[in-house]
Amino acid sequence: MAKVLVTGTAGFIGFHLANLLHSQGHEVVGLDMINDYYDPNLKLNRLAFQGIDKSAVSFNQKLIGKSGISFIQLKLEDKENVFELFKAEKFDYVVHLAAQAGVRYSITNPEVYISSNITGFLNILEACRAYPVKHLVFASTSSVYGLNTKMPFNENHVTDQPMSLYAATKKSNELMAHTYAHLFGIPATGLRFFTVYGPWGRPDMALFLFTDAIIKGNKVNVFNNGQMIRDFTYVGDIVESIKRLITQPSQPNADYNLENPASSGSTAPYRIFNIGNNSPVNLMDYLHEIENCLGKKADINYMPMQAGDVSMTFADSSALYNAVGFKPNTTIQTGIKNFIDWYLDYYKVSL
Repeated sequence: MAKVLVTGTAGFIGFHLANLLHSQGHEVVGLDMINDYYDPNLKLNRLAFQGIDKSAVSFNQKLIGKSGISFIQLKLEDKENVFELFKAEKFDYVVHLAAQAGVRYSITNPEVYISSNITGFLNILEACRAYPVKHLVFASTSSVYGLNTKMPFNENHVTDQPMSLYAATKKSNELMAHTYAHLFGIPATGLRFFTVYGPWGRPDMALFLFTDAIIKGNKVNVFNNGQMIRDFTYVGDIVESIKRLITQPSQPNADYNLENPASSGSTAPYRIFNIGNNSPVNLMDYLHEIENCLGKKADINYMPMQAGDVSMTFADSSALYNAVGFKPNTTIQTGIKNFIDWYLDYYKVSL
């Protein structure tokens, strides 16, 4: 049994990962600042599902849930208390998922991304340096591929043309982690997630927005006139991939070619993996599957492409499979049904 810090554990992926790791016998300490980027009640209810008394949640106070999962509300920008947490807990592994998410939000609120995604991540790196861990796994995003049009996206493709500040901060995280792996030997693995969806999902994501609008009889906003393709990846596949990678710390590649460098590896203990379904789906097909599950038609409002967005994502997940013998494979039929079953139960909706 290992002690694992999961940052962003009141968030979508962090919540599911904490549950999975705990079920596997690991001691899990969750951390989250619980901001108001989306409904904080959803975040608190995720914690309540883990047995955390949500009425007792307060900054810098560690709580132990009935499930055995611990939680502390903490801002990553609070370096002093981040260091105190690492010193007291002596983590074996760190999975850093906490971040300010959202491509569109980064256009109007850039300062938040620098504070959370850059300064916050720097404090995690510094804490791992001061109180060494066996492996740091951190979230990146498919958004780093930016203006690339060569498909499927491979970890060794150029990622120097981000289309949003969110993507730029995540690319920065990859570079920062490599620096600390090189200078201080911190084993680090970055994970480029592709359009994650599933139960307890974020209200700003397409599946939640579409389902909510259809049920309430509201217009469904579909961008780029529906000409969008996404490698939708089920959250259960995401956390299974993370679980398998945690206990496989990155190793230096002795055969790394410095004259023809590839971004997926290094002479340092550092790696990058795509985590995507490797099966892109047209956005309209995704919407029609939601309609099928709900038994209701969408009232569609076609809109132009939004700034910072891309028309297609497609993951090459072969490196992940070669490393851990697993890659995402849940169909949208299964994943969407699981989400809608959760949504109907959570919001007490009868169709």
